[in-house]
This record gives sequence, C-alpha cells and structure tokens, in this order.
Amino acid sequence: MARPRGRKRTAAEADGPSDAAAAATATVRPGKRAKATPKPEAEYFPEKRNLEDLWLSAFPIGTEWENIDKIQEFDWNFQNLEKALEEGGELYGKTVYLFGSTEPQLLNVAKGKQKYEKIVLVPIVVVVECPFPPSDKVGIKSVQRENEEIVPMRSMKMAWVPYVPQEDRLSRIDRLKTKIFTLCCTQRRSALKHLKIERVKKFDYCMPYYMPLSPEDDYDTTVDIIYPLEQPVVQSFDWEMDDYEDFAGDLVKDEALPEDEKENFKEFLKKKVRERKAELRQAKEARKEAIDSMDPELKKAFEIIQFYKFYPVNALDAPDISIQKVDYINRYYGKAHKRM
Repeated sequence: MARPRGRKRTAAEADGPSDAAAAATATVRPGKRAKATPKPEAEYFPEKRNLEDLWLSAFPIGTEWENIDKIQEFDWNFQNLEKALEEGGELYGKTVYLFGSTEPQLLNVAKGKQKYEKIVLVPIVVVVECPFPPSDKVGIKSVQRENEEIVPMRSMKMAWVPYVPQEDRLSRIDRLKTKIFTLCCTQRRSALKHLKIERVKKFDYCMPYYMPLSPEDDYDTTVDIIYPLEQPVVQSFDWEMDDYEDFAGDLVKDEALPEDEKENFKEFLKKKVRERKAELRQAKEARKEAIDSMDPELKKAFEIIQFYKFYPVNALDAPDISIQKVDYINRYYGKAHKRM
C-alpha cells in the first residue's frame, strides 16, 4: 500500500523552532532573575488654594512699570487675605473691592547662608468693604507734578472687574455671583514704548481716588513746588509748620538755591500757597455739593465703608516684614480702619 504523503516542511520549520518559541520554552538558569523595568515615579503638584492668586489679580497701582516684575522676586504669602474672605473669615460673603500697591523698604534678606540689606518692593493689598464701587476715578499726583489731576479710571485703562475663584473657573461666567472685585489695568506693557513719556509717567503717579464724606482733615497744609532753575528746586512746603524765610535760607545754605534767587523764591512760594488754599476751598465746596446730591443708598454705604490693609505673612524665602507695617494707604483713602 502506498504511504500517505505528508505536508512539506517550510524552511523555517526545517531550521528548528522559531526564536519566539525558543524563548517561550527556554528555561531560566538557576540563581538568575529577570530584571524588572523600574516604574517612573508619579509627579505630584500641590493643589492650588481657591484664592491663591487673588493678590496678584489686584493691579499694583502707582508702581513703576519697570518695577512690576520685581514684586514676584519673592514667593509672597497672602493667606491672611484668603482666610479673611473664606468661610469663617471677617470678610466672608461681603462685597469687596481690592487694589494693590507697593512699599519700598530696606529689609534684611537671607539667601542661603548669606544675609544682607536690600531695598525690597513689598506688595500690599487694600480691601474696601462696600456694596458699591468706592470710586470710578484715579488721582494723579506727585512731588514732580505741580498740578493734581482727578480723571476717570477708563482714561488710564483701569476698571473694577469680578474675580473668579479657582473652583469656579470651569463654570459659565454669566452664572457666577462673585462679590470680589479687583482693580484691573489693560494697558499692554509692550505698547508703552509707543507712548509719550508724560503719558507713561501718569501711570507711575496714579492713586485710587476716594472722596470721604467726612475727611479726617478739612484741608492739607502742604504744597508741592518745582522752582524753575537750571537745576530745579523740588520741595514740599507746609505753611503751618514752615517759615518762608527759614525755608528759603536753609535751601541757600544747602546750595540748592542761589543767594540772588532767595527773594524771588519766597514770592513764588507764597503764590503757590495762595493757589493751593483756593483749590482746597473749591474742593470743599465741590465735596459738599456732591454729598448733598448723592443717592441715599450710596451715601448710607459710604457712611459705613471700611478699609483693610493687608501685608504678606512671612514665607520661607521672603524677608521678615513684621515691624515694617503702617496704616497709611494714600492721600485720598488716608489710614486703614484695620491693618492685617
């Protein structure tokens, strides 16, 4: 009988078992283990606090543009501000308006084992507790500017905008009912080079404006002057504390004022004082007129308005500023009701 013909073997089968099969049937030599591939360690990022970037959202008004980046030189900590606005805090559930600023201070700074003194721009945040915006204007004033300007915020590209906490940033904006508003400036820094120097300097001299119903002082007795010389004399004169003759004489002694300009300077000073007194009288009348015509609800809100001034709490990489705190805010707001 004929033998049944078998299937022809392929070349691969003829050469022996495949590499895969060999690997599957190979025995591991005793005493040796297969090396396990190390698993990459999971990278964890700390969860952001709900109001962690609130202080950064408040524009540091009055800070020179070239210094704004210096604010983040240190990892400042404003958890005191966050706690005040969170549940259980003093300002929780209240309508508040925030603006930032900076205070240059000579502080002891530590870097590693090195300690040294340095001028540091300390950020501060002012919180205004009020159901209405405290003002829609800013004041522009400095020793270098003789005249004071009160202009609308929008002319300096500033406005109060709602702040959105971290936990609400995936929600629809139109459904949010925030009670926290921060001062925002939409001026692009990249466009500053196209502006006139005078316009850029206005931002440096800006201050949030506020008209108190009952100011602490009926008037300010200080006048800022710039006496025109080849080297201008820039001074502040208090007509209640300073004497014309002594003031001019001291400038002559310090060689800031030529002797032959002394009498002209005194007349210039007296003229500036008269002008300032006239401005204050007009401002007082304007305030009275504005208060008399003010909406009753707004007037009631301004009667109980509160100012809170927040300094950063100490952080590991930030200077100790515990003894550098003051209540003063600016010439319009005066002093804070509470310093935190």
